[in-house]
Amino acid sequence: MIKHNQNGAVNGLVVSLILATLLLLGALAFGAWAYTSRQDYKDNSDAKAKVAATAAKEKESIAKTQQFAEEAKKPLKTYNGPEAYGSLVIMYPKTWSAYVDDSTKSGSAQVDGYFAPGAVPSITDPTSVFALRVQVVPQAYAQSLQSLLGQQKSGKLAITAYALPKLPNIVGVKAVGQLKEGATTTTMVILPLRSTTLKISTEGNQYLGDFNNSILPNFSFSP
Repeated sequence: MIKHNQNGAVNGLVVSLILATLLLLGALAFGAWAYTSRQDYKDNSDAKAKVAATAAKEKESIAKTQQFAEEAKKPLKTYNGPEAYGSLVIMYPKTWSAYVDDSTKSGSAQVDGYFAPGAVPSITDPTSVFALRVQVVPQAYAQSLQSLLGQQKSGKLAITAYALPKLPNIVGVKAVGQLKEGATTTTMVILPLRSTTLKISTEGNQYLGDFNNSILPNFSFSP
C-alpha cells in the first residue's frame, strides 16, 4: 500500500500562499507609492505651471506698460531757439515739460534749458534731477574741452569724439562720468557753436534711453 506525504503538500501550499501574499502586499505598496509620487508630481507641476503663468503675465503687463509709456511720448514736441544763439531745434517727448531761458544775460548761459517728465522741478534746488539740460555758454569750445580733459585725467570722466547725426561735420565730444563732486553720473555732449559752446546733457541712467534714441538723433542747430 502506497502512502502520500500530505505534510509536504501542505507545506508547499503554505509557502505558495505566503509568497502570493507578499507579492500582493508588494504590488499594493508599489501601487500606493506610484500613485503618491504621481500625485505629488502633478501637484508640484501644477504649482510650477501656476507660478510660471503668473510670471509670464507680469512680464507681459510690464512690457505693455513700457510700450504704452513709449508711445505716449510721441509725437515729439519741439523747441526752436533764437537765431542769435544758433537756432537750436530741440525735440523731446510730449510727456515732458520744458523751462528754457533764452534771454540775454551777460556772463551766463545764453540759452539755459531744463526738461523733465511731468512738471519741471525747481531749477534752484541742487537735488533736482533733469532728464535733459541744454545750454549755450559764452565760452570758446577749446576752453570748455580743456576743462573736461582736466577732469578726464583725474579718472572721473570717459571722453570720446562725437557728432550729432544731423550735423556729422561738426565734431565735439561725449563725456560720461562725474562732472561734479558727489553728483550722479552725467552724460554730456559738448559741441562748438560759433564762438560759444553747446552743452547737451542728462543726469543718471533713467533717461539715457530717451537721450540717445530721441534727443540726440533729432537735435540740430545753425553753425
